[in-house]
Amino acid sequence: MSKSALSNRLDALAKLGDYIRSKPELLDAYVQRSSHHNGWFTAENQWRMLEAIAGDYLDRSKLDAWLAGYSFAKGKSRTVGLVLAGNIPLVGFHDWLSVLASGNEALVKLSDKDPYVLPHLVEQLEKIDPSFVGKTRFVERLKDYDAVIATGSDNTSRYFKQYFGHVPHIIRGNRTSVAVLHGNETEEELRGLADDVFAYFGLGCRSIGKIYVPAGYVFEPFLEILHEYKRFANHTKWKNNFDYNYAMLTINKEKFLGTGSILLIESEALHSRLATLHYEQYTDLADVAIDLNATAEKLQAIVSASPVVALEVVAPGTGQRPSLSDYADGVDVMAFLSGLE
Repeated sequence: MSKSALSNRLDALAKLGDYIRSKPELLDAYVQRSSHHNGWFTAENQWRMLEAIAGDYLDRSKLDAWLAGYSFAKGKSRTVGLVLAGNIPLVGFHDWLSVLASGNEALVKLSDKDPYVLPHLVEQLEKIDPSFVGKTRFVERLKDYDAVIATGSDNTSRYFKQYFGHVPHIIRGNRTSVAVLHGNETEEELRGLADDVFAYFGLGCRSIGKIYVPAGYVFEPFLEILHEYKRFANHTKWKNNFDYNYAMLTINKEKFLGTGSILLIESEALHSRLATLHYEQYTDLADVAIDLNATAEKLQAIVSASPVVALEVVAPGTGQRPSLSDYADGVDVMAFLSGLE
């Protein structure tokens, strides 16, 4: 792909970002349709993702910086099959963007939980630049592909590895994120952490499912901030999960900390159920680092307001805003695509 062809592609993608930022009525109509189709995909959460995509993924300067380190010298484009997840809105957008930005073609199997907004964005991109027409095809079943990027559960990932093992592939399973508190976080930092917990109803791999706190941690300031998300009690699906977990904890006489929005349970498990948040107390940060490094293949992000030796961390409030180079599971998708023969 020539430099001029790449520049034209990035111009068009940046204009797609402008389209999103303008919040046109047509796009909002698809957002509303999606929210009626999937109760977890509220209009608020969809627009949150769209604004992040426009600001973090479809900014021209960020696109230039992202692609500067890759080479796309091959003459023939490849067809890359994408199996998209549907846990949060437009979760597969980065994979689709990577395929098109690299000059390849996308063969997309949408999640039935999120079937409307991405096809609309593709249609708009094709109007912006007709050279994109036919570069994205939506299918019910993948066939005739040169490579595959598939995201699903741990169970489906095993199936994906068997089914797509004959071609170059990236297969992703379940991951979660955690936070490490030091006990001296500011109110602003705690608010950022709360947002990382509640964003997208905690359904994303970058959602915080567990926090590590120093022994004797005083929870009240954090609980007060978590309680500000009490509006979640008005969301039927969230409320059903909250009520079920509350009932089971009460029946089993298990200890927990509660707010009107979420239940905190002391547990060593990384993954927490919906409407709950696990916590674990520590006496030595070095032990936390050892534990988290040992389970690195299960983690997407580690949030902390202060550095933690031997861990790569992100600041509270930024866990749900990955950059273009923050690849899911730490696998460089663009390097994978640029290396296809």
